[in-house]
Amino acid sequence: MHHLRRAVDHEGRVRESYVTKTRDKQATLAFMTKALKRHGSPETITTGELRSYRAAMSTLANTDNQEVGRWAINRVEISHLPFRRRERALLRFRQMKSLQKFASVHANVHNHFNLDRHLTDRQTYKTARSAALAEWQNLMA
Repeated sequence: MHHLRRAVDHEGRVRESYVTKTRDKQATLAFMTKALKRHGSPETITTGELRSYRAAMSTLANTDNQEVGRWAINRVEISHLPFRRRERALLRFRQMKSLQKFASVHANVHNHFNLDRHLTDRQTYKTARSAALAEWQNLMA
């Protein structure tokens, strides 16, 4: 059993993916220090109600920025859905290394092509989608 931790910004884009074998304070602390070092300190950090999050936040002296609520973590949970769909199709992952590699690549590709269709009109969506596809083809060439 592996645990996938994700840092998601206010727009729903995945910023950091991290796979651990445990859900304890050390694993949470490693993930949070990595995410905070790479992306800076946000105004608020929304976490689940797991006690390891509170312990890691107190170690980082960042408990004032922590937001915990029953529905506060919905944005992160929704970001898991496309990943879970792919995971089911691939019949789970056997090794932690392959899960970490897939999670990081999947997050980058999903962020690139996820254009929030429900927020834009058709013409703007088609233009943005074509630009994303052209950029992707330039990267692959």
